[in-house]
Amino acid sequence: MHDTVAVLGAGAIGELLAGGLLRAGWERRELVLAARRPERQKEIELRVGVRTVLDAAEAARGHRVVVVTVKPGDVLSLIEQIRPVITSEQVILSLAAGVSTQVFEEAFGEVAVVRAMPNTPALFDEAISAYCVGRFAGREAVGAAVGVLEAVGQTILLDEPLLDAVTAVSGTGPAYVFLLAEALIEAAIREGIPRHAAERLVKQTARGAGMLLADLDTSPEQLRAQVTSPGGTTAAAVHVLEERGFRALVEDAVRAAAERSRELGRRAEGGS
Repeated sequence: MHDTVAVLGAGAIGELLAGGLLRAGWERRELVLAARRPERQKEIELRVGVRTVLDAAEAARGHRVVVVTVKPGDVLSLIEQIRPVITSEQVILSLAAGVSTQVFEEAFGEVAVVRAMPNTPALFDEAISAYCVGRFAGREAVGAAVGVLEAVGQTILLDEPLLDAVTAVSGTGPAYVFLLAEALIEAAIREGIPRHAAERLVKQTARGAGMLLADLDTSPEQLRAQVTSPGGTTAAAVHVLEERGFRALVEDAVRAAAERSRELGRRAEGGS
């Protein structure tokens, strides 16, 4: 038997998580989703096969782990909807970017809260989810939340002040990889490679490079050095990237995303 799970928010992440829980062995009767629109409710039930309701409080009532996957700006409204049914026996697992554990603790009292940031490779159970724990989250509660997160990938425990940076690095990170792939495909086409071939070359290159990064006990710097012969083609390409400020651009992008996460959190908490 698994802990029962209510996923409040039937967007992309909510759907991915529900699918991952089923693949990890959860039974459909142990899960419920809450959607905002009837058409989305029907879509989820048909595609995922999990009971989906339109009342967040109905979904949250009695379930051990209550996962919040709504947008940061909708968190306070959701809290008001579910406040009457949340008990100290439950665990709040928040995936809302920028929203602190304190927001939920102030609303629900001494309830276990775990804040996390997964990413979209959850579709293939290859997510990485950094998480932090609130003041009232004991070992069993944290274990229940982590068990849900590990259904779709790996986890790493960090201090809460780092979660906005995590959002900017791994939460947003897939978009950086996709943007680089877009640019490589367009560059290949300009060099005369047909689009179908360019897409296949780039996608498999990204997949293979990712496997090297993930599966070898080798740093990115070492891997890059192994394919960068002095005076060779890779060296010529890397020289252009370095000269044009590639690293600085990445740092600026991550900083912008982290600040946006903090801003979303302040807005959700009613700040300026």
